[in-house]
Amino acid sequence: MRKLLLLVLFGPAVLSAQSSSPAPERAAHAVMDHDLTDVSVDRLHELYREHRYTVTEVVQWHLDRIARYNGVYRAVQTVTAKAALTEAGREDVEAKQAGFRPGPLWGVPIVIKANTSIAGLTTTAGWIGYMLPGHELVAPRDAPIVAKLRKAGAILVGVTNMPDFAASDTTRSTAFGRTGNAYDVRFSPGGSSGGTVTAVTSNLAVLGNGTDTGNSIRMPVATSNLVGIFPTRGLVSIAGIAPLDWQLDNTGPIARTVADAAVALTVLAGEDPLDPATIGSQSKAQPGPYTQYLKPGALKGKRFAVPAFILDGETPVFQGVCPNATPEQFAKARKNAFTPLKPETRAAFLKAVDELRAAGATVLIDSQILPDSFAITASHICTLPYLREGTDKFLADFGPAQYHSAAEYEHAVGKRLPSVIIGGEKSGLFESTNVQQATLETDPHAGENFFNPRDKVFALYEAELDRLHLDGFVYPAIQMPPVDETMPQDGRVSEGPHSDTNWVNMLGVPAISFPAGFYEDGLPFGIEISTRKWHDGDLIGWAYDYEQHTHHRRPPVLVDRGLLPTAAKPLEP
Repeated sequence: MRKLLLLVLFGPAVLSAQSSSPAPERAAHAVMDHDLTDVSVDRLHELYREHRYTVTEVVQWHLDRIARYNGVYRAVQTVTAKAALTEAGREDVEAKQAGFRPGPLWGVPIVIKANTSIAGLTTTAGWIGYMLPGHELVAPRDAPIVAKLRKAGAILVGVTNMPDFAASDTTRSTAFGRTGNAYDVRFSPGGSSGGTVTAVTSNLAVLGNGTDTGNSIRMPVATSNLVGIFPTRGLVSIAGIAPLDWQLDNTGPIARTVADAAVALTVLAGEDPLDPATIGSQSKAQPGPYTQYLKPGALKGKRFAVPAFILDGETPVFQGVCPNATPEQFAKARKNAFTPLKPETRAAFLKAVDELRAAGATVLIDSQILPDSFAITASHICTLPYLREGTDKFLADFGPAQYHSAAEYEHAVGKRLPSVIIGGEKSGLFESTNVQQATLETDPHAGENFFNPRDKVFALYEAELDRLHLDGFVYPAIQMPPVDETMPQDGRVSEGPHSDTNWVNMLGVPAISFPAGFYEDGLPFGIEISTRKWHDGDLIGWAYDYEQHTHHRRPPVLVDRGLLPTAAKPLEP
C-alpha cells in the first residue's frame, strides 16, 4: 500500500530512485538523516567531537537538501555551495591541528537573509532592481553580523528569499518568486523573513538571521514552529542591512530551539561604530553568554499580562501617522491597520496561557491592561520623513562602486528607487502626498514627528509593567493562522498573515517568539513575550522553560514535487 501511495502521489521516479541505491548506501543516508534532522548546535558539536562526521559531510548534507527541496519551497535565493564546501574543507583541516578550539558556531551551516550584505554577493533585498545587469548592488564587504558569524565558525550555505525591501507580511519577491510554508507549501510562511524560516525549519540550515521592521522575525517564526529573537534595539548592529525603515529595523537569530537562538545571539551582540544605537549597549544589557539564562524553572513566580489592544485587533499604524495628517487620514489609517484576532488563534493562545500557568507563571487578562488607547497613541510615532536618510546611509557604506546614495542610483540606472525606501507620494498607511524627507538629527520637527510620541508610548509601557508588577507581556505572535495562497480570501489573494506586534519596533524593547502548538490542520502556532529594554536574557530563560515543559517543536514532512507549478515565478517589477 505504501508503494502504491507513493506511485500515485509522485510517479514511478520515486520508487525507482529508492530501488536504485544500494542497501548499505541507503542505510548510511538514513543514519545521517536521523542524526542531522533538527540537530542542535550542541549536538552537532558533539557529533564532530566523536568524529561521526566531518564538517564537509554535514555541509554537503544540507546542500543536498537544498538541491532536493528548494525547487518546491523556494526558500534559498542564492546557494553558495562552492564557497561553503571550501570553508568546510578548511575547517576540517583546522580541526586536526594541535590546540584547536572551535568557535561557538564552528561547522554550523547557516543562511543569511537577502537584505544583509555578504562580500562579493548581490544584496538583492528581494528586489529585481538591485539585480539589473551592470548595476548590481554587490556588497563591498560583509555586514558586521555576517563577519561575526564567520568568525564564530559558521558556514554560509545560502542567501534566503524575502519580499521586496521586506515590505510585506508574506514572502513573494520580484527577485526570486514565492516561498512556501514548509508544513504545507500552499500556505504562507509569513514575511519578511519567510525564506529564512522555511530554510531553517526544513533543515536546509541549522540557523539563520532575520530582520524585523514591524513583525518580520516574530510573525514568520510563528508560522513555522521556530524561535525568533527581536533583541533590544542596539544590542545587535543593523549596519550593512538594506533598510526598509531604519528607525524600526532590527535583526536577530532564527533557530529551531531557544538554546540555539541563545548561542547565536551571543555571537551577534556587541557594539559597532557603524551603528550608533549600539554604542554603550555593553554596559546596559544583561551580560552574555545568553546560554547562562537557559534554566529550568525560570517561569516560576513570574508575572505576565496580555495587552488588551492585541486581543481587540487594534494594531498601531505601521510607520505611524505624521502630525500633518487630516483627521480623515488618521481614521482611514487606523481602519486599514485593524487586524482582528481569529477565533482559532484566540483558542490556541488561551491553551498556551494555560501552559504558562502550569509552568508556574501568573498571566493576567483584563480589558484595562494596555487598552486600545495604547495602540491609538502609538499610531502617532511617525518615521516616514526619515526613510531616505536610512537608505542613503546604507548605500554610503555598503553600496557598490556605481552608487552610494539614492541620487547616485537614479543617475546610474536612470530610474528612482521606489518610494517605499526613499519616501514619496502616498507615504504610509495614511497615504499622505506631502511627507517631506528630512535628516532626523537636524529636523526641527523630529520631536513632534517621532521622539515625543515615542517617549510617551514608552512611558505607558513601563508604567503598566510597574503598576501590575509585571515581568513582561505575552500575546499571540500572529493574529491568524498561516494563510492559503492558492485561492483568494476575503475577496483577494492574501497579503498576510498579519500580526499586531509592530509597536515593539516603535519602542525598541526586546521580544521573543517561540512554538506553542499546532492548529487542527497541522500548521504551527506561536506566542510572543516582550519585556523591559536590555532584559534579553530573561526572555530567553522564560522561553526555554516553556519549551522544556511543552516540547512543541516538530519538523515538517517535505515534498520534492511541486504542487503549484506557477507559484514560484518572480513577480512583475
